[in-house]
Amino acid sequence: MDNGECKMENIIELENVEFFYDEKVLDNINLKIKKNEKISLLGCNGSGKSTLLRILAALYFPKKGDYFFEGKKVNKKLSKQLRKKIGILFQNPDSMIFNPTVFDEISFSLKEFGFEDIEERVVNISKEFGIEKYLKKSPINLSGGEKQKVMLASILAYEPEILLLDEPTTAMDPKTTGWFIDFLLEIDKTVVLATHDLSVAYETTERAVVMNEGHKIIYDGDMEELMKDLDVLLKANLIHKHKHKHKNFAHSHYHLHF
Repeated sequence: MDNGECKMENIIELENVEFFYDEKVLDNINLKIKKNEKISLLGCNGSGKSTLLRILAALYFPKKGDYFFEGKKVNKKLSKQLRKKIGILFQNPDSMIFNPTVFDEISFSLKEFGFEDIEERVVNISKEFGIEKYLKKSPINLSGGEKQKVMLASILAYEPEILLLDEPTTAMDPKTTGWFIDFLLEIDKTVVLATHDLSVAYETTERAVVMNEGHKIIYDGDMEELMKDLDVLLKANLIHKHKHKHKNFAHSHYHLHF
């Protein structure tokens, strides 16, 4: 089997990828993702998760190394073809909102990609997400969790093959987070969930890719095994230890980051 055929086993493959602004934010990243695989990309703030998602979405391009999508090397020309195949949800929904109504927000990409059944798609996805009552309202006036639902609906309306999620539960209340977990468990797509919330990652994915504060991948494997590996979790700053006082008894133990 030649190199091109090997890459086709994976929908995404990164080889020795590096990226930097003034300083390096991704260091020698190697990653393979199969179709319909659900992965948690774990790491503390500043580890490089968001930048890595932007590279996967072909919004940024590696300074060094290569990115292959379906066996083809990604460049600026190919990136235009990926826009419909890859949807990315940013951490701050306000950075994505720019239309006057929820209907317009959801329908925007459908118009851009030339869909004809736009109204039907908008109504169906809004019902699925429980946001049909907001269709005529401004998305700016919605809660953080409702905004995330709107932006997620606007992505899924055009049915991308891959869903990239950047800290999606940050703006969500507990009820919406519960809805989101159920949504992830049911969706039949390739998903990369970037988060520092081990609880959500554990409930929704079986594979974990962990980045440390040095912008490197230090673990790629089973989520269940990761939860037992305190050394990796500490190195990635995903757990911490501090003292507690219960009445007159003081003790310390590890805590997950949420």
